[in-house]
Amino acid sequence: MTVQSSEKSSRRGRRSTKMGDMPLNDMPWWRWRSNVRSALHMLSDPSFQRGVWLAGVDGYGDVTDAVYRLVEDTWLDNWSAEKYVGTIFRDSQEAALVDTAVLRVLRIMHQVGPDAPVSAYLDDPAWDEAVRAARDAHVRLATSDGDDPDAVPQTLEVLRIMTRAA
Repeated sequence: MTVQSSEKSSRRGRRSTKMGDMPLNDMPWWRWRSNVRSALHMLSDPSFQRGVWLAGVDGYGDVTDAVYRLVEDTWLDNWSAEKYVGTIFRDSQEAALVDTAVLRVLRIMHQVGPDAPVSAYLDDPAWDEAVRAARDAHVRLATSDGDDPDAVPQTLEVLRIMTRAA
């Protein structure tokens, strides 16, 4: 796998088609990027967390679902996002921000447990720090994709439709 430097764009010379708020295919592993972005988006929005996760609104999963989307395909719980520069992440800055968010969120998940109620995560003393790290990563990725980082997170059904194989 060839990793591109942070000075080179991983884009192929043109802006990709969009579905919803995310580019469809301008990164080689765009489905993985879409899952990571979705997770970071939800993990970075305290209003969403209280209004949707804590309230038990259907269609968005919960904290554990978001963490799973963040690390399931990428194995970011085992190695650095830097490994995916040029395939999932555009540059080393994106990768570093994602690494920070993953480490902070996983630290809490390991302490609280994957089956804990949403309130256990939101009330954890380190949660605000994890949310800030997720926000930093989310804003960077959304902005790089030409999307509004302050848009409301999309449902998991919309994510499934967007990442369905053509």
